[in-house]
Amino acid sequence: MAVLHRLVHRPPSGVWDVLSDGDRYADWVVGTYDSWEETPQWPREGATLGYTVKLGPLSYEGTTVVRVCEPQHRLELEAVAGKLGSARIAIELIPWGDETLVTIDEHPLRGRNGSVHTAAVDAILHLRHRGMLRRLARVVEGEGHGSRGDA
Repeated sequence: MAVLHRLVHRPPSGVWDVLSDGDRYADWVVGTYDSWEETPQWPREGATLGYTVKLGPLSYEGTTVVRVCEPQHRLELEAVAGKLGSARIAIELIPWGDETLVTIDEHPLRGRNGSVHTAAVDAILHLRHRGMLRRLARVVEGEGHGSRGDA
């Protein structure tokens, strides 16, 4: 499992404002080029968003489904990658004084992703999460200064 955390210099409500906007997913999720809410009730349980991943000239569209939503506390997502299967991404927001400790826990859930899950894959996920948490912090902390933030 790949679990990482980061202290974000804003309260949980500020972090939740970004997490609860599916159109902003691409602002902080590493590797995501674009995102859009497929259902208007994001991030209610069962809501979906679409996203595009680009790697050079190649692109892929996927879907993310909300499995658990506890506003300003926890968001659990299932990222569906077609034949590769899916992954569970759990994001927890823990109040830390006037700030928020954000924890991300991701692991394969269904399909081929689970059969190729190794320590090397975990190492790659750790690097990705480090970047993702850094981007999330920039976006959230930038919001406190009246700008959209640097993604």
